[in-house]
Amino acid sequence: MRQFLDFEKPVAELETKIDELRQMGRREDGFGLDGLNIDEEIARLSDKADKQLRLVYGKLTPLQKVQVARHAQRPHALDYINRLMTDFTPLAGDRVFGDDQAMVGGLARFRGQAVVVLGTERGSDTESRLKHNFGMARPEGYRKAQRLMNLAARFGLPVLSFVDTAGAWPGIDAEARGQAEAIARSIDVSLQLSVPVIATVIGEGGSGGAIAIAAADRVFMLEHAIYSVISPEAAASILWRDAKLAPAAAEALKLTAQDLKKFGLIDAIVPEPVGGAQRQPEVVIKTVGDVIEANLPELLALSSQSLIEKRRERYLAMTRAK
Repeated sequence: MRQFLDFEKPVAELETKIDELRQMGRREDGFGLDGLNIDEEIARLSDKADKQLRLVYGKLTPLQKVQVARHAQRPHALDYINRLMTDFTPLAGDRVFGDDQAMVGGLARFRGQAVVVLGTERGSDTESRLKHNFGMARPEGYRKAQRLMNLAARFGLPVLSFVDTAGAWPGIDAEARGQAEAIARSIDVSLQLSVPVIATVIGEGGSGGAIAIAAADRVFMLEHAIYSVISPEAAASILWRDAKLAPAAAEALKLTAQDLKKFGLIDAIVPEPVGGAQRQPEVVIKTVGDVIEANLPELLALSSQSLIEKRRERYLAMTRAK
């Protein structure tokens, strides 16, 4: 069953009515109980719902984009990995402490090209969300990412990452095992890799938990994804001591894909179907794959030294005033 966000209420009402009509028993002449031509009414309401959906998604506020990015039915990292990759062999553990299932990854083939793939997995139901800790990795997750990235460098394989996390796990256990160091080390390893790195923010890109696997040669964002140093709710609570001011914080943070493209912090925006990736996940996943495939050959043609130098200059340039 489709889940609707608060601002989608007008669309929800129309689509609920359409579902009711479809389930309604029909007479052989195609008319309902009150002489209503069900097919015609469904067509009329479908057209109205489509127009309403386009109207709503044509003027989303930053906070509404945050809601879309967090939508439970958006495709997650494992959806992209399972649909875009073949011969996927998951690898577990950081060889130091244990295995963190919020960070998934391994060896695979992407449209014929051998790669190392990484992703933060949120889970799609209660059981899987608990298993993957809602996509919030602990230190061992980032150390697993480092191990896989180093493996990629050893065998000359490009790294593809899929980012979707509210941030690194903030628990005492994570801090005790060196969360900050693990994230910083992951960023450092990413920047020093001698192989191409392509990152795609598919949902929520939260703080260091996201950039740990997104310090890449190319960074893409889905149209309704977000990428920010802090969540709007947390920012409002810290700055104004009132989480209800999250809309103002979301506006100030400039966290949308459109904002980040304008500032030159990402390379491209991947379009989503009207209504978001959750409405047509297969279409979005294929589009992401096409964008990655179009960019990968250019990076594969560069020497290891060129990759490292260009990546270094890319991030140094972000610190310079424009």
